[in-house]
Amino acid sequence: MTQLEKAVILITGASGGFGQELTRQLLEYGSRLILSDLSEAALLKQAQTIQQQVTTGEIIACIACDLSDLQGCQTLYDQVKALNISVDILINNAGIGLFGRMDEVPPDKWEQLMQVNLLAPMRLSTLFVADMITRRKGHIVNISSLAGWAALEGMAHYAASKYGLRGFSEGLYSEVKTYNVQVTAVYPFFSRTPILQSQRYGTLGSIYQDYPLSMATDPAQVMRQTLKGVINNQLHVFPDITAKWIQFLKRYFPDLLDWLRERLDKKLKKR
Repeated sequence: MTQLEKAVILITGASGGFGQELTRQLLEYGSRLILSDLSEAALLKQAQTIQQQVTTGEIIACIACDLSDLQGCQTLYDQVKALNISVDILINNAGIGLFGRMDEVPPDKWEQLMQVNLLAPMRLSTLFVADMITRRKGHIVNISSLAGWAALEGMAHYAASKYGLRGFSEGLYSEVKTYNVQVTAVYPFFSRTPILQSQRYGTLGSIYQDYPLSMATDPAQVMRQTLKGVINNQLHVFPDITAKWIQFLKRYFPDLLDWLRERLDKKLKKR
């Protein structure tokens, strides 16, 4: 099992919906947190608010970094190393979304998405895992998506990043398990976080309505189940009932899943 109490945990994308829940719940476990996102001011404000509500645990540092390129990942690693504290758990949570037909999304936008959603977790894992291997202790958590199992219309780029993160997680797990380093990949369904308001482009962006919040999951419950999976060293975590069912259908009844997906598409298209 992975111990969360007093564990030093680095969370990327800490200002987002999942990031805030991870911060709150890990503090309740008594963890020691390093928070990272684009804005240090936003992180500090969030840290102050949450620590007024949760008196256990500790926020060690708030670090502003842009993970959309190699230098940003290296900068985050260097600033964490400068704290002279070994990271026990790396949570690659930072992610961005977009929606649109593949050829109608500006190349710079989907390339940035691939940098943040896939290459940043790979780069940070590469940087931090060496120390974990040396210490024979550590855990890398990659927040993927159910889109890493089933791709919807308009989400080709996003799904590609999340499928890639699933494959990377499985390969990394095979490579580091002999060193007592754990890997967990998490596949949540659409949740009530800001990513639901991602930028839309082109034809599909104009004909689809916003995803109904009533059909989205509660991020607090999703992260609660995620941390249970981390504690139990699960490689694959499906943290909500919809995710569990869809991955089951994808494996064993793909034709039925395709039929359900077509019905969902019709429901979400503007009339």
